[in-house]
This record gives sequence, structure tokens and C-alpha cells, in this order.
Amino acid sequence: MIVPMKEILIHAKKNAYGIAAPNVIDAGTIRSVFEVAQEMKAPIIIDCAGYDLIEIVGDISRFYERKYPNVNVALNLDHGATFEEAVLAIKNGFSSVMVDRSQKPYEENVREVKEIVKIAHAVNVSVEAELGHVGIGSEYEQTRDEGLTNPDEAVQFVKDTGIDCLAVAIGTSHGTYKGTPKIDFELLQEIKSKVEIPLVLHGGSGTGDENLAKCIEKGIQKVNLFTDLSNAAVYQLNNYLEGNVIVDKDGKSGEFAIQNVNLYDAFETGIKGYKEKLEHYVRLFGSVGKA
Repeated sequence: MIVPMKEILIHAKKNAYGIAAPNVIDAGTIRSVFEVAQEMKAPIIIDCAGYDLIEIVGDISRFYERKYPNVNVALNLDHGATFEEAVLAIKNGFSSVMVDRSQKPYEENVREVKEIVKIAHAVNVSVEAELGHVGIGSEYEQTRDEGLTNPDEAVQFVKDTGIDCLAVAIGTSHGTYKGTPKIDFELLQEIKSKVEIPLVLHGGSGTGDENLAKCIEKGIQKVNLFTDLSNAAVYQLNNYLEGNVIVDKDGKSGEFAIQNVNLYDAFETGIKGYKEKLEHYVRLFGSVGKA
């Protein structure tokens, strides 16, 4: 069942565990999320980033909702960049939207987030927003300290916007890190002590199991993931291709040299890697059996 993200996160906050929030891109990744949710009896948040994917992900997720009626998942628009994107997600059955205005001035961030909150809450859809800014891993050493969340400003931001969960910047980064992740756990604890709503961590991939487990212990409820899941899928796919591709006598591959490989098995092998990595994080975050 697809439920408002707020419901899942409030339960996680009360019971001190974390929720994996994998980004999905197609039917295979969406199916994997539902399978993991059912097999591990764990709540999961499906993240979808990108305007072009909203309608596709919405339709496929509702299909698997009917196929797996006992699971407990939320369907969230990740990094919604425009008003139109948020409305399209709500129209297509998303149970949550993230309004990302984190790089805009505070007043503009508040104004645009508040506008979406009013619309979303009218139809029981949760809203996530970001204060501070989580940057890109390739620029980590230069930008790590520039966008850290101010705890007192976070308190005011929640009051001003009425959001259901807050994405905070405490030293993580999107994508592959260039450098070593340095998480400010003291900052996280201070934010947790002052902000009452659930907290979200963007840039979970590459941060390390020990750091992520400690983030959940110190107050994070939702951890966004994609790069690690993608890398696990690609690793499995590479192994499949290396084990099956046949080259001809000249060392070249061609139409008749790859007869042991087919597209379906290649996709399914990649999805297996994605799913196994997601299962790892569900266990790490302590959400097995929490649905």
C-alpha cells in the first residue's frame, strides 16, 4: 500500500530506526523495492527524480501496489525543481513531494515551499524540503562546509513552511565522493534537539555503513540512495557480460559472437545487484519487520 511519507517517518522517529529511500528508474527497480518491502516486512520510500519519469513511475508503482497489497511504501518526488513538477507528481499518485529550493535565498525558499505545502496537504500528500544545501561529490572538498544547515534557522523554517520532514546538510554529498566523507554528528544532534519533525539525509551513497548507522542513531529517519545501488547493479551486469560474451577467433565480438547473452537476462542480473544492495541498507537501518 502506498501511504503518505509522513506516516512512515513518524513511526521511524518514534521507534528509532531509519528508512531506505532508493531512487528508481524503471519497472525493474520499482519491482525490486516492492519485493524487498514484502520479503523483509520493511517500510521503504520510493524516490523518483526527474520530470520525464513521474508519469511512468506513478503508473508502475500503482501496478505493483495492487500486486503487493501488504507492503508499506511511500512514493516521493525527489528534488522537485518546479511548481509544475510537484503538481504533476501529485496528479500521478505520489504520496509525497520534495520541494528543493535549497539554493535560493531563505525568504524565497520559504515562499515556494509553503505554496506547495498548501496544495499537497489539501490532498493528504506529505512535503519534504531542504535547508542548507547538499552538494555534488566531485566538488566535495570545496563545497562541503558551504551549505551546512543552521539549527536555529531550521526551527524557523519548519514553522514558516509547515513541512512534514526536513532534509539537512551535515557533511554528505550527492554521487561519488572526491575525498573522505566528514559527517558533523554534533550538528545533527543539535538539529534533532531543536527540530521536532523527521529528518532526511541526502547523499547516502558512499558515506559508509558506520557513518550511516550513526546518523540514524543520532536522529536521521530517511536516507536517500542511488549511486551505491546503481554501482551494485553495474557490477553484477559486468560480471554477467564477462562470463558470457564469446569472442571470435580474431578477438572481436559481433552479432554471432554474443549468442550466450540476451537483454532480459542482462537486465535481470543488474536488478539483482540493485536489490541485494537495497536489502543490505534495509538491514543496516534497522527497519526489517517494522512495516
